[in-house]
Amino acid sequence: MNFNYGSSSSSSSSSSDNEYFDGLQNQVVAQIMANTEFLVSQNQYNSESSHRGSIPGHIVINRDRENAARNLFNDYFAENPLFPETMFRRRFRMSRPLFLRIQDAVQRHDNYFVQRRDGLGRLGLFPLQKITAAFRMLAYGSPADATDEYIKIGESTAIESLKRFCRAVVEIFGSRYLRAPDANDVARLLRIGETRGFPGMLGSLDCMHWKWKNCPTAWGGQYAGRSGSPTIILEAVADYDLWIWHAYFGLPGSNNDINVLEASHLFSNLVEGIAPPANYVINGKSYDMGYYLRRRDISKMGYPCSNNS
Repeated sequence: MNFNYGSSSSSSSSSSDNEYFDGLQNQVVAQIMANTEFLVSQNQYNSESSHRGSIPGHIVINRDRENAARNLFNDYFAENPLFPETMFRRRFRMSRPLFLRIQDAVQRHDNYFVQRRDGLGRLGLFPLQKITAAFRMLAYGSPADATDEYIKIGESTAIESLKRFCRAVVEIFGSRYLRAPDANDVARLLRIGETRGFPGMLGSLDCMHWKWKNCPTAWGGQYAGRSGSPTIILEAVADYDLWIWHAYFGLPGSNNDINVLEASHLFSNLVEGIAPPANYVINGKSYDMGYYLRRRDISKMGYPCSNNS
């Protein structure tokens, strides 16, 4: 800055003016520097307090995920794991070979479950951690945050892993396990039903209510069933080895089983004559359409069923 606008005829007055303006200049410069330092420090404070984690305001937690992955592997998947097969089956709701088969298929289907490096070159979560977190939430119905203590995976990552895992399983195995029975399946089911005293039976049919813990309050009354809690209904057909041949899910819990059956496309197809081919004889009378056995009497609908089944 230059505040010297001109010269004075008097040397003394000129010197006095120069001293005055020099002092004023120094004050202005000092004030500018002070303001600049304040703005810089304030900006650094805001940056540190707002961007410590992936979400503004969240801090970075060193979970030591490498050691957690090592412990998980040694506990359940090593050649000589800490926990035996019986405990694996109880905690994962399946055998270890089946788990590994699903894990391999999911990894090949979605590269989200393939271990990668982040922007700093550090290895990310191991595939086993993401898939185990999804299995734990499905097996126990536990919240995403509960997986953090043992698996060392953040809540948002656990939720994303669950969503992608479920989507991958449906896309991979849906054509095999979410389908109607073909002619060979029907023949096998009829043979099994006949040996068990129910000729013509294609499977067991029932409806169950699933409690909807996080149901929106505005929908609570619509989905409240006999228990008073919001529920949604699953209608399923299964055979003796628990193979699911039909699933109809999502109706409000305020409905009963008959309402669900009337809305289901399973019986709509039967009414229209669309059904797997079946030929069997009961009391000397031939039938060409199979039936589904229920725990309750549905004789009014025209399907044979044991009252005590």
